[in-house]
Amino acid sequence: DIFITCALTGAGDTTGRSDRVPVTPAQIAAAAVSAAKAGAAVAHIHVRDPQSGKPARDPALYREAVSRARDSGTDVILNLTAGMGGDLVLGEGENPLPPGPGTDLAGPAERLAHIRELRPEICTLDCGSMNFAAGGNYVMVNPPRVLADMAAQIRDLGVKPELEIFDTGDLTLAQEMVKNGLVESPPLMQLCMGIPYGMPADLATFAAAVARLPEKCVWSSFAIGRMQAPWTLISAFAGGNVRVGLEDNLYLKKGVPADNAQLVDNAANILSRAGFNILSPAEARKKIGVEKPQ
Repeated sequence: DIFITCALTGAGDTTGRSDRVPVTPAQIAAAAVSAAKAGAAVAHIHVRDPQSGKPARDPALYREAVSRARDSGTDVILNLTAGMGGDLVLGEGENPLPPGPGTDLAGPAERLAHIRELRPEICTLDCGSMNFAAGGNYVMVNPPRVLADMAAQIRDLGVKPELEIFDTGDLTLAQEMVKNGLVESPPLMQLCMGIPYGMPADLATFAAAVARLPEKCVWSSFAIGRMQAPWTLISAFAGGNVRVGLEDNLYLKKGVPADNAQLVDNAANILSRAGFNILSPAEARKKIGVEKPQ
């Protein structure tokens, strides 16, 4: 039994490459609804500045997107990112300091302000720091002490963290947080494959990561770009759930732009033809161990 997550928009520079990437809270909520109707149990949500299309973390934008999705009458599990606020862009050459434009570093409480207010079923927790974006000076910053603080706050809010694993070392930190009670067992985990300077989307690396997952965890995986569709079967046959969506891939096939519902529908068809049962949001909540907000 497989549940599908749809990552609706992300924080990447994709709005200039596809007019189908949702930007406003209304568009993001509509994308969550259409993805759910196509077969997604979970909608993973970032927000963007409605004017520029650039990534944002304004709680008011999350408030509108979540309110619209919850009021739609369509059931879908909401998974809000908590990854924003850990962005460091170093200066050029011999002058790494002061940090450059695009730097956005916030403390754990501020990074979780929208989670505290809106109480989604799930929020993400990126389990490590890494070089991000090919060729640039951008570092995604998530020190262990910051992650421990965030994990404790998420736990105390009664929200399920989805532990985002970008490289194999992240698994060590994730397991430590579970062992220390910062993340309740069984954990929910996501293997993120193919992102530059993280784990490559190859079977050997994937098999090594799967072998190191904590016992009894519920997990998903995805790969970016053209590997998104084939990875649905790779993840499912390895025992995981799947993630698709415009955060990770803009095309249905080469040269054919997609929207989120089309990517979900394609994944559901692939999985169904392979004999997998696609879980509804209600069924996925039982598997994940979360309850629908009242």
